[in-house]
Amino acid sequence: MSTETNVAKKVLHDKIESQINTAQAKLEALKAKAQTAKANAELKAIADLITEKRSIDQKLAGLRASSDATAAYDKAKADVESRVAGLEQSVTALEAKFKAA
Repeated sequence: MSTETNVAKKVLHDKIESQINTAQAKLEALKAKAQTAKANAELKAIADLITEKRSIDQKLAGLRASSDATAAYDKAKADVESRVAGLEQSVTALEAKFKAA
C-alpha cells in the first residue's frame, strides 16, 4: 500500500476519532446534567448513546486494523462515518432538549 494511501487513512481515522471524542465529552456533560435533574428518560438515552459510541469505537479499531483498500474497507468506512453522524445528531438533539428545559 502506498505511503499516500496510509497517510490518507490515518487522517480519516484521526478525524473520526476526534468526532467520537467530542461526542463522548458532550455525552458526559449531558449525563451530569441529567443526574442532577434526576431526568431518568434522558439518562437512559445517554446510556444508549454511550453504548453506541463503544460500538463505533470497536468498528473504528477494525477499520484501523484493515490493511487493504478494497470495497469491504470502503463499506466499513461508510458504516463508521454514518454511525458517527447519527451519534452526533443524537447528542445535538439531547443538548437541545436540555437547553429547552
